[in-house]
Amino acid sequence: MTPVMTAVFSALPLLLLLIGLVFSVLTNTYIERAQKKVMLAFLVLVTLLILQNAAEFILENADSLHWALRIFTGVAGYTLRPIIPALFITFIAGGKKSLPAWILVGINAIIYHTAFFSNIAFTYDNNNKFYRGPLGLSCHIISAVLLVYMVWVIIRTFWDNKKEMILPIVSTAMIVIAVLIDTYVPGIEKLPISLLTVMLAVSCVFYYNWFNAQFVRKHEQDLKAEQRIKIMISQIQPHFLYNTLATIRALCRKEPERAAQVTENFGLYLRQNLDSLNQADLIPVEKEIKHTQVYTDIEMVRFENIRVEYDIQDTHFAVPALSIQPLVENAIRHGVRGNEQGVVSVCTLLEEGHHVITVSDNGVGFDEAKAQADGTHIGIQNVRERIEKMCGGTVEINSKTGEGTAVTIRIP
Repeated sequence: MTPVMTAVFSALPLLLLLIGLVFSVLTNTYIERAQKKVMLAFLVLVTLLILQNAAEFILENADSLHWALRIFTGVAGYTLRPIIPALFITFIAGGKKSLPAWILVGINAIIYHTAFFSNIAFTYDNNNKFYRGPLGLSCHIISAVLLVYMVWVIIRTFWDNKKEMILPIVSTAMIVIAVLIDTYVPGIEKLPISLLTVMLAVSCVFYYNWFNAQFVRKHEQDLKAEQRIKIMISQIQPHFLYNTLATIRALCRKEPERAAQVTENFGLYLRQNLDSLNQADLIPVEKEIKHTQVYTDIEMVRFENIRVEYDIQDTHFAVPALSIQPLVENAIRHGVRGNEQGVVSVCTLLEEGHHVITVSDNGVGFDEAKAQADGTHIGIQNVRERIEKMCGGTVEINSKTGEGTAVTIRIP
């Protein structure tokens, strides 16, 4: 096989891999625009490095010297290599360029461009043999400094989530090993594509998957934050605000002390709802019970026919914020509010390896199939989704028209 064919068949799989990654980056809706540009630039640079390796292999095995082309491919290879870790650093930093890294890249480029008129970096003799000059190791040294800097940036950025460091640090270690093999293993230099270039192409896949997972997680966190806002807003219904303020106003004339207590509870209720915006993680069930009690204390002032009972036997677990209170609110609003003696019960207990929460009422009940069809009881659906995703639990609803409703949460 001719040198040209050998180089083509060696480079083709890597080039196809990079072309596929380019399409993946362009169509990825999670990657931010600035970082998408950096990733595309990185893929272009690795592609150019593959082509440079292939061209250098062809020229090394050519019958004539082609001195100018040899110098050009050499300068291109030495100039491109340090740019790649600098781009990685830029990518990790969210598209913000690191001035020290790019200064080193510029110094490296200047040193190796002297090969066109000097031998201080490298040169070739009349027999097509490579000679390294006094500054011939500049690319290796600068690249090593940039790799160390890149590892430091990774550690600094992901210190709070150490699992995220594993893939990029392993990938960096593989690049370093590839450089050592290319430098010290005899005969390896005869390969059309250097092991370093192959490892850089493979690292493209690693880093793309790594960064894509980061962006997907960030997107999911944004969705969760948006969901928490919607839940909080849905829990502060205008009619509840108006009715509570009207109740406080009426109590101010007849029972000022009781009005003061309801006002305090109302303020606490609003503050706890606002605090839930920052609750991305689970909260102790006791905290959620206390918030529910604040809400029910206000409602029992408005509806004296309602009684809310608590039987709290198990408190050694956590739940999503605003997970019990919406169920109690549903029980009051849709279940017992019209009853002469409405009772809502909240119970927690440990049963067969599960933390069980039950919110039941003796209200009007409802047809579950009809409720799902017309979109009512959305609050219960929100609770179910968060219990399933955040706790791995289940939510079961049992309701009979005219008899009441029981909602049971089971958390492993």
